[in-house]
Amino acid sequence: MSENNLDSLYTCIDASRDDLINLTRELVAIPTLNPPGDCYLEICEYLQRRLAASGFETKLVRGEGTPGDSDKYPRWNLLARHSGSRKGECVHFNSHHDVVDVGAGWSTDPFAGELVGDRLFGRGTCDMKGGLAASIIAAENFIRLNPGYAGHIEISATADEESGGFGGVAYLAHKGYFSPDRVQHVIIPEPLNKDRICLGHRGVWWAEIETHGHIAHGSMPFLGDCAVRHMNAVIAEMERSLFPALQLKRTDMPVVPEGAKQSTLNINSVHGGQQEAAADYNGLPSPVVPDSCRMMIDRRYLMEESLQEVKQEMLDVLETVKSNRQNFNYDIRDVHEVLPTMAEQTAPVVQAVSTAIEDILGKQPEYVVSPGTYDQKHIDRIGQLKNCIAYGPGILDLAHQPDEYVNVSDMLDSAKVMGHTLSNLLVTR
Repeated sequence: MSENNLDSLYTCIDASRDDLINLTRELVAIPTLNPPGDCYLEICEYLQRRLAASGFETKLVRGEGTPGDSDKYPRWNLLARHSGSRKGECVHFNSHHDVVDVGAGWSTDPFAGELVGDRLFGRGTCDMKGGLAASIIAAENFIRLNPGYAGHIEISATADEESGGFGGVAYLAHKGYFSPDRVQHVIIPEPLNKDRICLGHRGVWWAEIETHGHIAHGSMPFLGDCAVRHMNAVIAEMERSLFPALQLKRTDMPVVPEGAKQSTLNINSVHGGQQEAAADYNGLPSPVVPDSCRMMIDRRYLMEESLQEVKQEMLDVLETVKSNRQNFNYDIRDVHEVLPTMAEQTAPVVQAVSTAIEDILGKQPEYVVSPGTYDQKHIDRIGQLKNCIAYGPGILDLAHQPDEYVNVSDMLDSAKVMGHTLSNLLVTR
């Protein structure tokens, strides 16, 4: 695409500022809270109308049978595809439409999309309805200026990224929608700053550990065996041996922030003994020795580690406790696992976005890896499509926070980068 045509594209995107703001506001006004999965069909049908009017062929796909899917909360996804006049490759923009709970501490209505200066406030503005809107504005303006482009442009709005993506991208990948013979380039507009290209993410292993005891009267604990004390011994051994060892493990992956360049372990929760009483119960608990204690762990690991090694480290902790503690018994159950992934800097989509950032922002992009996971894991592992990155507007630290916002200027700049990327991949290739 010539320099004059790129300038025309940038001018058209700037002229779409009001449309971009209104589109983001309307997306934010649809409260797609996850859990439980509210308004998924509503937002997909809204986007379907918008993109069909722009010449896209659209399809609604329900993630039937996936975690959380039910008649009350169906897991709906939107797929939209626009084809040029000539054969070519496909560039796919994938955004999740679900948002997390609002929480306390807001100074604005979280679903109003209030504009204050350059900042557009609301739940999902940053993560990631602003990125979704930017990709739509970029694609629509590119198509308008280049009706004879070669290839295909796809835009998807998918379910449940905030809870693992199984009703969204994972389901679609299993159905072949992200197979490399159908889609060649994927950009996920997650909020990782407009001058960064996110190449991938660390690995994840979630597990539940249960220690066992023997129930007895609380006034005679010597007749029982306290499972909570057994779990305390596990945590003590983790503090003694495992946490220090994890701090020594470092990665060559460009993970941000700095603290995430080491292996990490979080204790998500510990539950022992009786269930907590209902909020309207004001009596005392019964006096019993707990015979069970459960702990959920969240282990984030590096490209340099194997999942087998990660699991063995935890087993070593448990076996050490068992060898030193009388009547110690445990169970461990895998809950969730994701392998680390990272695209190569030489990948075509990385190079195309990098060139666009240099042209629009006048600087070299920063290449980063996310400390947590997002839907790239399913595109890579299930779809077997390696040419996938995250790039979008927004400041990652604002995601899931009260008074979440996205800068309109960042959305415009990111839309220009996305439009330039389409030019690189679908016109000049």
